[in-house]
Amino acid sequence: MIRFTDFLPVPDPSRTKVKFNMRAGAGGADAWDLLLADDPEEWLDMNRHRERRNQSNNMGQAEYLLSFAQYYPYGPQYFIFGGFFKVAAQVPPVFGGPGYELILLPQHSSYVKRLIIKLAQPIGRNIYLRLYDGLQASTLNPEIYELAPDTKLGTFSGYQNVRLTHRELQRIIANDEPSWKEALSSVKGVYVITDLSNGQLYLGSASSEANGLWQRWASYAHLRDLTGHNKELERLKEDLGDAHIIDNFQYSILEIFDPKTRDGTILQRESFWKKALDTRHHGMNRN
Repeated sequence: MIRFTDFLPVPDPSRTKVKFNMRAGAGGADAWDLLLADDPEEWLDMNRHRERRNQSNNMGQAEYLLSFAQYYPYGPQYFIFGGFFKVAAQVPPVFGGPGYELILLPQHSSYVKRLIIKLAQPIGRNIYLRLYDGLQASTLNPEIYELAPDTKLGTFSGYQNVRLTHRELQRIIANDEPSWKEALSSVKGVYVITDLSNGQLYLGSASSEANGLWQRWASYAHLRDLTGHNKELERLKEDLGDAHIIDNFQYSILEIFDPKTRDGTILQRESFWKKALDTRHHGMNRN
């Protein structure tokens, strides 16, 4: 067992708090989803406690905060690291709202969205904010469970929500992310690749691949290929280099099909989308 306090030392244990975020109120978003969100303000906002009484909240005079999000793919006792913050009091004091700002510090920053800890028991909502000093000896007794080689991307969130950068696609394929592999392997489909530098689209399909979209997208994720052997994408790669694809390509799904669907049906739908989005004349498709 690697102890929490041995792995995550802090400058002042007696003035550091640890927050175990779970959900943003009744019916609110899960903490892990907010940590993953494009807008970092959503995650910061979750970590700011609002005092409902007529007084200012200063996090009990804490000077630092270690923040975690419940990592629900593993279970209720697992939390993923969301950052180490300096707690800066608001001047003048704020009443009825957060009385402090959170300033992200560089210490432990390489562990954000990678480090997962495990608590000895599930945590209740009434003890989600704890003092660092004494936490290791408490009934929670946190331990280091996993340090992932790359940023965790979360579980598969639905075919209609797929919007992956090339680097995210690389990590999913390279790490055989279980929920993504299961979802993408179980369907055929029509997909779109967007060049974010200019808005051009490429329409493609996974119709005959044994492992569906997973197999097709794995060919794009391979750093020795990047193009899935598509001639137009290969020309773009030759002209602009590998970095252009890695830095600018985004992958989404337009339609999914049962694996038993005839190849011809899927190819017809691919042709429809090429016409609908005019990708032969104003995109990257040439057939």
